[in-house]
Amino acid sequence: MRNIIKIAFRNLKRSSRRTLLTAALITIGVIFVLVYSALSSSFKAYMVGEITDSMMGHIQIHKKGYIASVDNLPLDKNLNKKQIEKVLDILNDNPYVESYTFRIKLGGMFSNYVSSTNIRLNAIDPKKERITLPLFEKRIMKSEPHLLKQGEMLVPELLAKGMGVKKGDTSVLVVNNKQGSVNGLNLKVVGIVEPISGPGGRDGYFHIEDAKKILRIKEAEVSEIVVRIKDVSKLQEAMKSMQSLTMIKNQKDKPVFEIHAWTKLSPFYNIIKMLNIMDISIKIILISIVLISILNVMIMSVYERIKEIGTIAAMGTPPSTIVKLFLTEGFMLGVFGAIVGSIISFVIVKVIDTIGISFAFGRQSDLVLHPSLQGSDIVAVSIIVIIISLIASISPAFKAAKLNPVDALRQN
Repeated sequence: MRNIIKIAFRNLKRSSRRTLLTAALITIGVIFVLVYSALSSSFKAYMVGEITDSMMGHIQIHKKGYIASVDNLPLDKNLNKKQIEKVLDILNDNPYVESYTFRIKLGGMFSNYVSSTNIRLNAIDPKKERITLPLFEKRIMKSEPHLLKQGEMLVPELLAKGMGVKKGDTSVLVVNNKQGSVNGLNLKVVGIVEPISGPGGRDGYFHIEDAKKILRIKEAEVSEIVVRIKDVSKLQEAMKSMQSLTMIKNQKDKPVFEIHAWTKLSPFYNIIKMLNIMDISIKIILISIVLISILNVMIMSVYERIKEIGTIAAMGTPPSTIVKLFLTEGFMLGVFGAIVGSIISFVIVKVIDTIGISFAFGRQSDLVLHPSLQGSDIVAVSIIVIIISLIASISPAFKAAKLNPVDALRQN
């Protein structure tokens, strides 16, 4: 085998111009894929963080049927005290869970004493909300960071602009509770909430104790429990660890709870899937570049070395050894391109990470992207390149092995 490697290296070195051109094409393909993957992965991670850490959390738990009717904000599908306790028994002992918070979602009428309009609201526990959604405060405009207090509310930006509502204004919130009675509450506007596309992107916020007061709730009652997990990459494992909740049945033998990951609730997940498809497409392009490059150089090598192949075959070299020789050449090209491409990609990504790339996302501008290249990505792309290099060498290798020594030696 050592002799085969030496001969293969000598053959590649002998055709140095073609070898370098082929290796350069492979290297460029590897660089393109790895740098794109680093940028794409960083952007996807940023998007996921913005959505989950500012609004949705990683997992949401509701009473069965709530999500199907969420547009109506049904108060009759809230979780009661006993159901909340069952959920907390699971969450408190779950190794994947970092924190959780409670919300009451409701609709009502908002008035600034001049005009009135419909409004969607989230009643929150400010302390738990800050821990579970660490980026929520970034969405609050025209307000100093502080915990939302009783008697205060945050108004969605579109409503504030349409009605001319400003920080410090006094407003009236009017809602109907489950029994149908109408109740009102005076609240002070302490901030404007920046919108985000998707469910909850245009909601206002106020204290959960104010919600209990205006809805006349005596016992613990919430619309949803928002869960933050320690590692978002283990979302599916965390979901499976909570599946025991879906097995709990009521007296009618129907499930009591439903659990949804943020990927099922946010339209932004479709963008993530599109980026994943683009990643696959880029890798297919890489495979094509490597396949065509290796195939071309191997076929040309066979035609240029017909007499040489005929000579070694006439000397008794078995066809299997000739196949190994060409496969080794393809393997060497793949390894060289993968190594050089990975090194250059690592340097490029480090430079981009140091400089940073400025971009805008939604209403936020002057954001800086800091890409990083994972070792798993480098290994995966390198393995793909090497395997494709071997596959591309198979056809020329067998073609060379099947040459008749007499016919090969007669070639001019």
